[in-house]
Amino acid sequence: MELFTPDFGLIFWMFVSFAVLFLILWKWGWPVIMKGVSDRADLIDKGVEYAQNAKQQLDHAREEADNYIADARRQQADMLREADKMKTQIIEEARSAAQSEAKKVMDAAKVSIEQERKQAEQQFRNEVSSFALDIAQKVVRNQMKDGKAQEQLVNSLLDEMEKQN
Repeated sequence: MELFTPDFGLIFWMFVSFAVLFLILWKWGWPVIMKGVSDRADLIDKGVEYAQNAKQQLDHAREEADNYIADARRQQADMLREADKMKTQIIEEARSAAQSEAKKVMDAAKVSIEQERKQAEQQFRNEVSSFALDIAQKVVRNQMKDGKAQEQLVNSLLDEMEKQN
């Protein structure tokens, strides 16, 4: 049974060696271990803080990207509306320009037609008056063959001229 029951000397020396080891560890080992654990805890805390910051930055970047996309969509819609307005305006301007040009052409055609009609009337009058004078000349020649009739015509023309003046 001696194998199972230790002697007092063994227990004493085990206690002394434990105390010496405990004092050495307490003096030099424990601070180093605690410093390592503390550094590791600080490193883990910094990593968690960095991860939280990265998550916040990612969330902020996602929000900014969504804002940029929404802003781009608004700008695109505004550009499309503006382009549609410009298209409508250009069409209306072209339509009004075409109408005014057509009116100018119609007015010019009316003026041209009126001038040609007046020229035709004047030419017709000139020809009619020329024919009338020719006819009158022939009639007067036939009637004025004698001198008495010529003298009577000249006197009546002079009387008419005196009355007009």
